[in-house]
Amino acid sequence: MRKGFFVTGTDTGVGKTIMSMALIRALDMIGVRAGAMKPIESGCGSEGGVPIPFDGMALKQTARMDEPITLITPCCFESPLAPLPASEIEMKKVNIPAIRNAFSKLSQKYEAMVVEGVGGLLVPIKKNYAVIDLAADIGLPLIVVAKPGLGTINHTLLTVKYALREGLAVAGVIINYTMPPENSLAEETNARVLDKICPVPVISIFPYLKNITDESLERTVRKYFNLQILKKYL
Repeated sequence: MRKGFFVTGTDTGVGKTIMSMALIRALDMIGVRAGAMKPIESGCGSEGGVPIPFDGMALKQTARMDEPITLITPCCFESPLAPLPASEIEMKKVNIPAIRNAFSKLSQKYEAMVVEGVGGLLVPIKKNYAVIDLAADIGLPLIVVAKPGLGTINHTLLTVKYALREGLAVAGVIINYTMPPENSLAEETNARVLDKICPVPVISIFPYLKNITDESLERTVRKYFNLQILKKYL
């Protein structure tokens, strides 16, 4: 059975990459050697015509992987768009078999995998193939990353319930502060409400980190993650 997590979001900009990095550190604390993938990345940089997947590079560094970045992020687009329109603009197809093959190779080496999706579950990758289909192909339980503020209850429940309805396992939700807290009433109550009505548990309310290092991630994970929830899937 494949072990690890597929990280998705309720929206763009919720901090999936940082939470993927945090999960790698969390698995390390549990004693599980984790590899990582960002199978598809848009908004990549470029140097000498070679794409630079910034998120994929961050995951590679956090997981201390020595594999080539082309295995960690097989599909790169410079356009900051969903993969479907990015692929049409750049006239470059998304190679799903190559992604599956890369995941298979990495999952044979590492005890668990942390795979970061692109945007939310219904972001289109190809015609009739969205992120939720990629998650199903990879076969890891989901972790849903959500914003702390107003609207997150609706977005989180929509994402979680749709994934469950489509037959995917959902390990839990991480509420992530990508910005300093506003100390709003929504921020104060959202986690408590989700604890009551969401079908899956809240794994963490992750505070804003001004400086992200391995040390700060590990320290914050140790304090704010419920590692017992993760252990159920390892």
